[in-house]
Amino acid sequence: MAGDTVITVVGNLTGDPELRFTSSGVAVTSFTIASTPRTFDKNSNEWKDGEALFLRCSIWREAAENAANSLTKGMRVIAQGRLVQRSYEKDGEKRSVIELQVDEVGPSLKYASAQVTRNERKGGGGGFGGQQSSGGFSQAPGQSSTQPDPWASQGGFPNDKPPFG
Repeated sequence: MAGDTVITVVGNLTGDPELRFTSSGVAVTSFTIASTPRTFDKNSNEWKDGEALFLRCSIWREAAENAANSLTKGMRVIAQGRLVQRSYEKDGEKRSVIELQVDEVGPSLKYASAQVTRNERKGGGGGFGGQQSSGGFSQAPGQSSTQPDPWASQGGFPNDKPPFG
């Protein structure tokens, strides 16, 4: 991936993610992130919104299904991926668009909390000892994972021992 333009975008979804499948059955989810910079105006002593960036995004395969099942309109998200430019012709006119091919996406925890549930890996193998799982996000606080929570002990660490001392 040398030469790719990798960026991270934080913003709100302008609509619910749209899950589709290619003719060969590969899942792809599309969504738009609105990212609005805010600056503090010392003269008026208030925050002001800047010009919003609306960035069209797509994510593929199992991550596409996880995103479609987990993300909803208005949700604040963090997405990381590669900027790509597509050119096409419409009505005899050449056009170009810039999109984000998302590698990772999830809810921002700045103003919200999320319950993460792991999905069983399709096809097995990979990862450490062949036990790799991919995560999906769920906003429902009452849901429980089928796997034990190693951080659930009183001290917040397994065996009540912090990892660095």
